[in-house]
Amino acid sequence: MAITITDLSLLKLLQLCSVNLPVGGFAFSQGLETACEINWVANSTDTKTWIETQITHSLEKLDFPCFIRAFHAAENQDNDELNYWNRYLLASRETHELYVADTAMGAALKRLLKSLDISIPISGDISFCVLFAYVCAHWNIEQQAAVMGFGWTWLENQIAAAIKLVPLGQTVAQQLLLELQPLLAASVNESLLIQDDDIGGNLPGLSLASSLHETQYSRLFRS
Repeated sequence: MAITITDLSLLKLLQLCSVNLPVGGFAFSQGLETACEINWVANSTDTKTWIETQITHSLEKLDFPCFIRAFHAAENQDNDELNYWNRYLLASRETHELYVADTAMGAALKRLLKSLDISIPISGDISFCVLFAYVCAHWNIEQQAAVMGFGWTWLENQIAAAIKLVPLGQTVAQQLLLELQPLLAASVNESLLIQDDDIGGNLPGLSLASSLHETQYSRLFRS
């Protein structure tokens, strides 16, 4: 995969991917907290498997394809298409926690973009994924780099949650980030081949963990 990106576009993408971006991704574990509580994830190997499964069966099949279509809609200034994929992605969130994680971060990014005088042509609740795609297109960031950046923010948030929950040491966490990067890049490439009718994730274990998290006795992360 050859990605070409200008210096200015790269800097804007890095700004969007920064952990300092005030969108609150650190507040959500997306099911990982319960997975650790019930011992599905107990060490670094389990953590890697948990994240790999989500990349290949959720991000690659659902988030990335929707991101790409939202990006194209934004490039073409097709607001109807942009709103369609926003609704489609939100309708695919199978639990309250997964829905709120997406829309709460979307709302936070929307507030930030408004303060930067960037208008948002999306009505109702906004998916962080779709809005991330929109602003990348608005800033003329190359498509594959934009998808990769979005995937990186998700991966980094999951590893940050695992550091607290498993727990993982900082060195192990960095090793996992390095080991998972090739899979993330490969999934971005695979997502480009997915047709509209084939878009959709299927992770019942993630949905179950996320649902159980809503009533978990003690929690560090939002549900």
